[in-house]
Amino acid sequence: MAEAKQIQALEQERIPRLLFNYAVPAVVGTVVNSLYNIVDRIFIGQGVSEYALSGLAITFPILLFLQAFGMLVGAGASVRVSILLGQRNTPRAEQTLANAVYLTLVTQILTIIPCYIYMEPLLRLFGASDRTLPYAVEYLRIVIPANVFAAFSFGYNAIMRASGYPRKAMTTMLLSALINVVLDYIFIYPLGMGIRGAAIATAIAMVICAAYVLAHFFLPGSVVRFRRAAFRPSWAIVRAITAIGIAPFAMQLTGSAVNVLMNRSFVAYGTTPEESDLAIGAFGIISSYAMLIVMLILGVAQGMQPIVGFNYGARHMHRVRMAYAYSAGTNLFFSFVGFAVAMLYPRAIVSLFTTSEPLIALCTTALRIGIMGVSLIGFQITTTQLFQSIGFSRLAIFLSLTRQLIFLAPALLILPRFLGLDGVWWSLPVSDMAAVGVAVVLIISRWKLLEGTEAKAADASPEE
Repeated sequence: MAEAKQIQALEQERIPRLLFNYAVPAVVGTVVNSLYNIVDRIFIGQGVSEYALSGLAITFPILLFLQAFGMLVGAGASVRVSILLGQRNTPRAEQTLANAVYLTLVTQILTIIPCYIYMEPLLRLFGASDRTLPYAVEYLRIVIPANVFAAFSFGYNAIMRASGYPRKAMTTMLLSALINVVLDYIFIYPLGMGIRGAAIATAIAMVICAAYVLAHFFLPGSVVRFRRAAFRPSWAIVRAITAIGIAPFAMQLTGSAVNVLMNRSFVAYGTTPEESDLAIGAFGIISSYAMLIVMLILGVAQGMQPIVGFNYGARHMHRVRMAYAYSAGTNLFFSFVGFAVAMLYPRAIVSLFTTSEPLIALCTTALRIGIMGVSLIGFQITTTQLFQSIGFSRLAIFLSLTRQLIFLAPALLILPRFLGLDGVWWSLPVSDMAAVGVAVVLIISRWKLLEGTEAKAADASPEE
């Protein structure tokens, strides 16, 4: 009965109400998830030192790299599950659920081990100095092994939401964030454990969250659940998962590469080693604020995903178009608000993370420059999610790469040569605006593909 009700809502509920029901829990989940990362940085910046904050920022490329593989499986499997449920193919959806377990374990083992072994040389390559390296190493020694739990937590939370349980998916994120924030405070302040305490808090939250999420798929009433018969390895299903998940994977992976490029640029164009270290810390603060806005936008886009995936599978194309239009409009509003707040109150935002006056002064100016492109980025992210949700993985990958690699990398190579350190900051809005322009062109050129009920679904079913 519960299964039929979830399916009926996706197919018949009014789009604004349906999007609200799915997007609000997703937004709460993604924002809370970003908040506990941000709170980590606030506690470290305020409770340890500005160089500990820079050391944490140096770890971002490795953490983003590891998270990319969790997104590869989680995003790909969740889209496949929602499309298969739209096609009334629950057994295949449960096979997808089961095969995602194998894929998660394999990808995590193959990435965690080399990252742990080569941690220090990688951090040096990414811009760590003698002041920041000890903090980065102390944090990663605990967080890297725990990342396997983060992968299960993220991946199966996305599948939970895609199979009709947005509120429960939200609860998962709230639980994880609450545990992390409380333990952060206890370990850093009363116990004085510094950045190591923040790492332990994060690891404990990852383990508890993963256990909570996976338990859902053992419950008899779940729309899709773990069944022994479904645990048959299938290359076709693995290919289908990775074909769709490759877009967010590429986006996250390029995010890791961009962090490396940014850090190396700060090292190259800082007038002193101390300024380079502070610039890396400033980028960590700007990334934290931008992440809050992007996660808000991504929450709406993720709320749109099961609606679009299901109705694309069911050939209700008018509902696909409506869900996209409402999501894009909402995200443009959030983009502008985030931009306006940063323009009006940059010093207040930066002061949340640090009491270091040199870092506050540097970051206040950099924040106003770096955040300019965020004013329209909601449209680009929503459009990327649309293409991913209906299985147009190549378009989604291309759009993902435009913002974080195709435009940003050349900007980082060119602008600092003329503007110095300011050129590194200006590369961010330049690449964002260029990526938005590409998204506009692509959605206009592909809009007819979403008209009527005759749209082909071959791209949405890459395994067949």
